[in-house]
Amino acid sequence: MPHRKLIARLQAVAGLSEQDQAKLTRMPYKLKMLGNGEHVVRHGDTPTHSTVVMSGFLSRQRVISARNQISSFYIAGDMPDLHTLHLPVMDHELCSVGNSTVASVPHAYLKALMNDSPGITQAFWRETLIHAALYREWVENLGSRQALGRIAHLLCEIATRLELVGSLDNESSFRLPFTQQNVADACGLSVVHVNRTLQELRQQGLIEWQNHTVQFLNRTALEEVAEFDRGYLHALETARSPIMSVKVTMPATASQNQGRRPETNRNQAD
Repeated sequence: MPHRKLIARLQAVAGLSEQDQAKLTRMPYKLKMLGNGEHVVRHGDTPTHSTVVMSGFLSRQRVISARNQISSFYIAGDMPDLHTLHLPVMDHELCSVGNSTVASVPHAYLKALMNDSPGITQAFWRETLIHAALYREWVENLGSRQALGRIAHLLCEIATRLELVGSLDNESSFRLPFTQQNVADACGLSVVHVNRTLQELRQQGLIEWQNHTVQFLNRTALEEVAEFDRGYLHALETARSPIMSVKVTMPATASQNQGRRPETNRNQAD
């Protein structure tokens, strides 16, 4: 159910009342499973739904001067196209990196939800501002750091964001289905340069990356190389402990159906 990761994410950055959590549990949604490289939306589309990432990774990307440029990655709990509520035409693409599952929620429902709940409106607004802060950090990462710092910063950011929604395997490892081409497209480097830089991170005893699993061998040192300061993520939870204790107040009708298998196409409830 998409509301669980979404609530965990919003709890991490804004906080939600029990009443607002209950409202999010009633979101209508349609599930879609995507393979590597499949698109959620394309440049020029006019979506009528917003996307909640349930599992896996999405990338925001555009082809510029014949080169694919990734400008952000999205993880479980993120709503990467929330802005389409007010900016209806997509000026970039959203694409699955590896396999992923997404839920689409109608714009009409989200607008009604925000009209009914100032708390959810503020949480969505704060989330949009944080996405803008992430984008600024990416611009600065590309413009100011050398290859070693760029890749180290990317890995530190992903690990911290996964940690905030309870998706980090443990304190030091996580699954990452990225290819070296994905990293190159995100960091403005060639694949050859990425390969050489990853070898350097390994030789310095900072990471291992095998079978799509990244392990931090010395996270503190890696963050120093990256000049990583998690402040730009603007999370309310500052301790390095996953937010696993999110309390969701289920409405009576949802509680009665907890044991049922989630439907692929869910219509608006209640």
